Amino acid sequence: MKQEKHRLFLALVPGLLFIFIIYIVKIIEIGMDINVVQLGVYPMHLKGIPGILLHPFIHSGFKHLFANTIPLLFLLWCLFYFYKDIAINIFISIWIGAGILTFLIGKPCWHIGASGLIYGLAFFLFFSGLLRKHIPLIAISLLVTFLYGGIVWQMFPHFTKSNVSWEGHLSGAIAGTFCAFVYLKYGPQKPEIMDDDEEDDVEDSIENKAEIIENETETNEHKEDSAYH
Repeated sequence: MKQEKHRLFLALVPGLLFIFIIYIVKIIEIGMDINVVQLGVYPMHLKGIPGILLHPFIHSGFKHLFANTIPLLFLLWCLFYFYKDIAINIFISIWIGAGILTFLIGKPCWHIGASGLIYGLAFFLFFSGLLRKHIPLIAISLLVTFLYGGIVWQMFPHFTKSNVSWEGHLSGAIAGTFCAFVYLKYGPQKPEIMDDDEEDDVEDSIENKAEIIENETETNEHKEDSAYH
């Protein structure tokens, strides 16, 4: 139980650290009265290339930041708890993948915020759980659907406001879904279930090994008796 609590806490650390950096950026921006929107993604323009890496750290205001905080923390916790061995690779793949896609398909304006990451994580957790057919991961898929199923509509221009980057949302969703397929053979897998024939084979193998050990023991005892005489 103590070890499990420790693992639960450790899974929170990456998300807390990432969000802490985002808040520090916003505090510095306000404290120094500077505008960092230009660090976002500006599609198909050289000035927008750095934003592929930097856009998740930039938010239009605290309202925007608050809206992303809880979903981002929860989804990162799910990722690093249930997929701990491959979590960092998935996180970086979604981060960079969403940034590149936004750069390629976005409308000509500055695209900022961690929403693309949220969409990417949500779609990865959903599809990965279903594809792996492992009950704990399927449960997370259903939970993500229950909590964030409504965000799907924000991926289409007809359902979003003009100042909302539906392209960033869609890019994150594509990146997350892509990662669910690419990393399917890595990380947690559904436990293999043996049928009756396989179980019998295992039992026979154990019995055969036991007989071999017993025979070797009798042989050694016989040799010792012979040496004594």
